[in-house]
Amino acid sequence: MKLCKAFCAEFFGTFWLVFGGCGAAVFAADHIGYAGVALAFGLTVMTMAYAVGHISGGHFNPAVSIGLAAAGRFCPCRLIPYFIAQFLGGIAAAAVLYVIYTAGPNGTDLAGFASNGFGEHSPGGFPLCACYIGEAVLTFFFLIVILGSTDERAPQGFAPIAIGLCLTLIILIGIPLTNLSVNPARSLATAVFEKGWALEQVWLFFAAPITGAVVAGLVYRALLAKGKSEE
Repeated sequence: MKLCKAFCAEFFGTFWLVFGGCGAAVFAADHIGYAGVALAFGLTVMTMAYAVGHISGGHFNPAVSIGLAAAGRFCPCRLIPYFIAQFLGGIAAAAVLYVIYTAGPNGTDLAGFASNGFGEHSPGGFPLCACYIGEAVLTFFFLIVILGSTDERAPQGFAPIAIGLCLTLIILIGIPLTNLSVNPARSLATAVFEKGWALEQVWLFFAAPITGAVVAGLVYRALLAKGKSEE
């Protein structure tokens, strides 16, 4: 029953992240700009972390789950159920966005559908190597903030704020690179409906965030986690 509740929490949290963040990018980017889209993503994570974080841990991102497992803060045996919930939640949200968008004046002209890309599909025209490094480094620091703010030594009750603001910041940095992902579930969700180039490039938005998350988890565990002397 506990795992079932965690599954539901991760599904709803990832749904809200994709629906709110990508919805802002698809429907309102021309009006709110990069800053508004970044803030939308940050607010989705912060609000759902407060709403269901106490049930599932509030990952909403396969890379976060993997990073927490690498840090010894999450049981690897729960990764697969979390992945399923996160990917289903993201795709369900993208499906709702697709139905709403295609009912509008633009029809099936998705204009990228807020998908992540590199090379000619990077908003700033950045090549694969630069995009890989950017996604990996930004995911690394996202996980460092998550691990630090949820550490038992950190001030209690403020982790969702720190995590939401961190996501806002890294998206502000990364939108010109790739439309920023740091989240394989978010990337696959929109790529499924954009099809074409987005599905061909989605591998990078699995590989780079997972790389950054695993390194962050190992680094935090080795250098920053509570040691025996502190216990």
